[in-house]
Amino acid sequence: MDFAKAAPKVFRALIGFDAAAREGLDPALVELIQIRASHLNHCAYCLHMHTNDARRAGESEDRLHMVAVWREAPHFFTPRERAALALTEAVTLVAGGGVPDDVYAEAAAHFDDGELAHVLALVLTINTWNRVALSTAKKAGTDTRA
Repeated sequence: MDFAKAAPKVFRALIGFDAAAREGLDPALVELIQIRASHLNHCAYCLHMHTNDARRAGESEDRLHMVAVWREAPHFFTPRERAALALTEAVTLVAGGGVPDDVYAEAAAHFDDGELAHVLALVLTINTWNRVALSTAKKAGTDTRA
């Protein structure tokens, strides 16, 4: 199914939510969050799209390769990025035990309330996009955005 054609109002609403979530966030951080959630959700379509977006934005291959194992390679990421990645994991895997207080507190130590709300919104949007792509059998490498 072509979700955008089948439910154009819903698709446009998701685009708007995604755009609003990104506002004020560092583009590199946005891509790291989207890549990590896509790893966790096994969404090849979104992972391919966001690693390509990150490369176009100047992200290094080294960091892209380390996102999946960021805890084992913390020196590749800033404390702020690590806090966002931990929060991304907790929210993405929320059914496994909620968002631990220490993970939330660490994120809150690195982001003001407005930024933290945007990080959370971004995690919510990428999880939604992952589910749309997985549910509609989107194939990695078929992104047609300009």
